Amino acid sequence: MLSNMKARVDAGRALLYQTARYVDIYKSLEDIERTRKLTDEEKAELKLYNKLASAGTPLTKGMNAEYSNINSYDSIQVHGGSGYMLEYACQRLYRDARITSIYEGTTQLQVVAALPHITTGTYTSMLDELEAAAVAPEFESLKARAKAMDDKFKAAIDYVKAAENNEFLDLCSRRLYEMAGNCVMAQLLIRDASANAELFGKSAKVYLNLAEAEVMKHSNFIMNLTADQIADYKKA
Repeated sequence: MLSNMKARVDAGRALLYQTARYVDIYKSLEDIERTRKLTDEEKAELKLYNKLASAGTPLTKGMNAEYSNINSYDSIQVHGGSGYMLEYACQRLYRDARITSIYEGTTQLQVVAALPHITTGTYTSMLDELEAAAVAPEFESLKARAKAMDDKFKAAIDYVKAAENNEFLDLCSRRLYEMAGNCVMAQLLIRDASANAELFGKSAKVYLNLAEAEVMKHSNFIMNLTADQIADYKKA
């Protein structure tokens, strides 16, 4: 349980830092634009990193908010009955974590913000870039497993888009969103583990096990769903 908690923290932090990088680059280019005209190459970079920041922000906020809830719940479980007592900090963290998926946009609103980037391929482009990066030999097997996860995510997007049904897309959106988060964070954590195995090696292995199970679960749900089942999910 503790290993799972650390893996989620490390994965969420990797996504946060990557998104912050996107924001820093496009904000820096905006600052430059105030003092001089950007070159065509710089304009293209500004447009690219603005889009990446717009895609990364709802993914970072929503996934880390959900992970904070899961981890604080597990921390209570680790402490048992004592975890509910005021003398232990985890009871406060448990209460504080709940608001993170509600304020400044609920997780459902983060899904809405991320959905255009799912359907237009922003996240798949992120994954393509991360997949192309080399890793240390000891993490190549993890990289291959992460690539298989990415392929399931891409196949699910294609399947949902082929239905050409907005209600069907809405029904699958939360699962596509979480698949995107799991796939991107897995790739980022493998990259970090390759750079510093001592700090992130174990977390990368543990997180990949968690992410694989989540992606498989969501993939099975989406790929076995058809548009004519939408009525089953509507209020009677």
